[in-house]
Amino acid sequence: MLRLISNLDGKFRPRIYVLADTDILSEQKAQAFEAIKTTNKSEELYTIEKIPRSREVNQSWLSTIFTTLISCFHSFLLVLKHKPEAILCNGPGTCVPLCISAFFLHVLGWKHIKMIYVESICRVNTMSLTGKILYNIADHFLVQWPGLREKYPRAKYLGKLI
Repeated sequence: MLRLISNLDGKFRPRIYVLADTDILSEQKAQAFEAIKTTNKSEELYTIEKIPRSREVNQSWLSTIFTTLISCFHSFLLVLKHKPEAILCNGPGTCVPLCISAFFLHVLGWKHIKMIYVESICRVNTMSLTGKILYNIADHFLVQWPGLREKYPRAKYLGKLI
């Protein structure tokens, strides 16, 4: 994701990184990335927010329902707090609850938040579970292999993005 946003210009600020509460490595990487990108050190142009993870590795599917609902609740509060113009996402840990929250605001007529989902480069022939969930609600669904574009007509193939 950091490689993807490294080409965005300054109008895409402030950036809000939404991470799983157990994801220390991504937090460190985001802070290091922003330290390099920020020219004026006196003003922070990013925020890191954390939500509970929807599903831990090896967690049962039944209990995932409850942890995802908890994550959706926290995501909904974040979306209400920040009212972003767009959500750019590529991973399952926080992606699904965040996009569901944004979609819910749109359905209620409160705010339309553009959702851009980038399917993982390792998904060559089939979509991930996250991709399958977000395929019909994301405004832009980007794949990095032409074979996926052929299988999923709403998807856009722009080549390898990372």
